[in-house]
Amino acid sequence: MSPTVGITVYGCAPDEGRLFDSLASAHGVSLTTTTEPVREDNADLARGDRCISVSHKSPISNETLLALQRLGVRYISTRSVGFNHIDVDFAASIGITVGNVSYSPDSVADYTLMLMLMAVRQAKAMVRRTDAHDYRPPTARGRELRDLTVGVVGTGRIGAAVVDRLLGFGCHVLAYDIRPRSAVDGVEHVDLDTLVERSDIVTLHTPLSEESHHLLDRRRIDRMRPGAYVVNTGRGALIETPALVAALEDGRLGGAALDVIEGEDGIFYADLRGRELPNDWLSRLQELPNVLVSPHIAYFTDHALMDTVENSIVNCREFESRFQHV
Repeated sequence: MSPTVGITVYGCAPDEGRLFDSLASAHGVSLTTTTEPVREDNADLARGDRCISVSHKSPISNETLLALQRLGVRYISTRSVGFNHIDVDFAASIGITVGNVSYSPDSVADYTLMLMLMAVRQAKAMVRRTDAHDYRPPTARGRELRDLTVGVVGTGRIGAAVVDRLLGFGCHVLAYDIRPRSAVDGVEHVDLDTLVERSDIVTLHTPLSEESHHLLDRRRIDRMRPGAYVVNTGRGALIETPALVAALEDGRLGGAALDVIEGEDGIFYADLRGRELPNDWLSRLQELPNVLVSPHIAYFTDHALMDTVENSIVNCREFESRFQHV
């Protein structure tokens, strides 16, 4: 049998911890877990382990990466698809490999469709009214998805799962991806500017990179259809937030549903009740009756959690196997 692999798990929530513990023996790993995110001052917890697993919820500084490297860490498995909380190039320059995990795309795809439906049926305003015991119908009627053109930006595993659901609703689907994808019946592949101009809803599912930063910028937001909606379950910085806020506040757009937002670090996943938000754009968005905001939880299902934890362990085991054969 392969030797036991030591893994230090940072930012480990209680439900994650239970899953890590239940899987450890079957995968031949020993675990050190902490609820704290990895930092320079707690890097020493990983002493003796070449592999660590980290959450996506907190950025990892280059100083922390250097501290981990000095302790002998050579592999970081982030329990997320995205890498934007880690300087992957810097990590590679000091001999640390960073790997991500895959998980069921259905969690984010289901959530995306929920946000679309809530947006086009004015769910936020309706809930606000009924919470205040105002049970009159809204002045404007909602829209049905089958009557809308939806533009899907990014057609990887999650984007493709969103497309499948939209086709089930009978939508006209436009798609854009920087990499050519296989043709799907009922989906029209177009360039990004065409997608933005023709869509009633634009939904974002592309990774964040230098090329995709502010992919939906002021110029493209200005070219969107009057009354169109923006849905983002990808990364906040895919959108130029000031331009989006301006378009919503002056009524050019019909609404937005955002599970991620620029500057969410230190806000999402924290209890800030009774405190002033340190992000003015978020405050302005949340004041609008046609904007839904959720705290980066589209992935937050039991199925996705199982996939994430197991694949993080598998990543570490596979790296150890390769490392021992070098």
